[in-house]
Amino acid sequence: MAKIRQILRFYSQGKSKLQIAEQTGTSRNTLKKYIQRFQQEALTIEQIESLSDHELDILFGQSPVPNTDKRYGNLLKMLPLLEKEMKRKGMTLQKLWDQYILQHPDGYGKSQFHHHYSEFTKRPEPVMRIQHKAGDKLYIDFAGDKLFWVDKDTGEVKETEVFVAILGCSQLTYVEAVGSQKKEDLIKACENALHYIGGSSLAVVPDNLKSAVTKSSRYEPIINEAFAGFAEHYNMAVLPARAYKPRDKALVEGMVKIVYRKIYTAISEQIYHSLESLNEALHKALEQLNQAPFKGKDYSRRKQFEEIEKSCLQELPLLRYETRQQALVTVMKNGHVCLGIDKHYYSVPYNHIGKRVKILFNTTNVEIYFRYECIASHLRNMRKYQYTTITEHLASAHRYVTDWTPEYFIEQANLIHADVALYISKVLEYKQHPEQAYKSCSGILSLARKLGKERLINACRRAQQYNIYNYPIIMEILGRKMDLIKEDEPTLTFMPDHDNIRGENYYQ
Repeated sequence: MAKIRQILRFYSQGKSKLQIAEQTGTSRNTLKKYIQRFQQEALTIEQIESLSDHELDILFGQSPVPNTDKRYGNLLKMLPLLEKEMKRKGMTLQKLWDQYILQHPDGYGKSQFHHHYSEFTKRPEPVMRIQHKAGDKLYIDFAGDKLFWVDKDTGEVKETEVFVAILGCSQLTYVEAVGSQKKEDLIKACENALHYIGGSSLAVVPDNLKSAVTKSSRYEPIINEAFAGFAEHYNMAVLPARAYKPRDKALVEGMVKIVYRKIYTAISEQIYHSLESLNEALHKALEQLNQAPFKGKDYSRRKQFEEIEKSCLQELPLLRYETRQQALVTVMKNGHVCLGIDKHYYSVPYNHIGKRVKILFNTTNVEIYFRYECIASHLRNMRKYQYTTITEHLASAHRYVTDWTPEYFIEQANLIHADVALYISKVLEYKQHPEQAYKSCSGILSLARKLGKERLINACRRAQQYNIYNYPIIMEILGRKMDLIKEDEPTLTFMPDHDNIRGENYYQ
């Protein structure tokens, strides 16, 4: 701006354009533009001196020369549509130029077309640069393009999802092929990633897939209960990326593209016949990627991880996380709940009879919750129709809380027949706690209504001969109609079904 003031001051003093150009070091064409603008605005040198630099810049700033080329006008009309077409999958600038040149054979060449398209689509947006701290975040995502393996026996092609995880600071990467994006596969892949890097970060940043985020929200997303349990086990916070904001996880998005170029291409020439062999090839190519130096640098992801980030990770717990399943049930009158998958019964404190509770269980433990409070914990037992009971849970001194008592069931059985009452008393006797037998007794007595008293009486007599006292044996006798066989008829000794009994066909 000082040079413009000097030029106009010299011009007002009557100096020639050649003299001004020599003294100010300005080209004559530029000089002419400033003087021409000065004359057009009919300004005085005093007015020029009174203007601020900003005002002077607006007055003498170089405005872009309008493009009057007819070809540019035609292209300008097409550019919004071309930009929209570019968003289609598989669309390229080459294809767009081919479309353009078909409509306008005398139009721009390829390089000028690319230039004008690039200028049109430039929209400056504020972008925050994220500084990644060592050990802070692990970014996870699934690649869009799937891999596959072929079943040797059937020839069936089975597609797999590809899980990608990357540490924010060192960019150490983990890749694994999994069967699906379900929570079990996601958690397993995340856990394998943590064991691959040898520690856990302070937070994990997933995309908004349902197996990690039940309901996305800009302010308070709802995390999937199983995934939240996994994160808690490894002492990590879950920080979901905002929906439709790929820049929140730009690091893993960029890594997915690198995985396509470096890993997919490295394993594409071979056919794999199992998920294990596919992952073996993936991990081999992955290690080469982590060991390769960054472009233009003398260190790799692995080296940067070992030197900077490894020491900042949290230690892994001794035991791996085990996904817990859940079930909602009502506490029965005998103070137990039934885990339907095993048909096994577990006790809860008697004051929760009739309440709706949640069962959380894995392969080893069963926990029962009421209003977010754990009211009972048991080791899992998979024996069908059996009871796992903690003595303190039973209401032996407070049976007024339920209508079921041993005397009640014996009395009801006597109304049918004395033999039934005798059998019911044996069922009660053979249990550690009478409360455990209430469900069996109720089931046995209900059969009198369904099948008739006579058949139930005969079934109880037959079961007593075997010295087996429970509900399943009565059902077995009635199901095989063994109660209808008369006493003087020859009968086969009852043999329960068992996997280790070979049967008559084995010896033929």
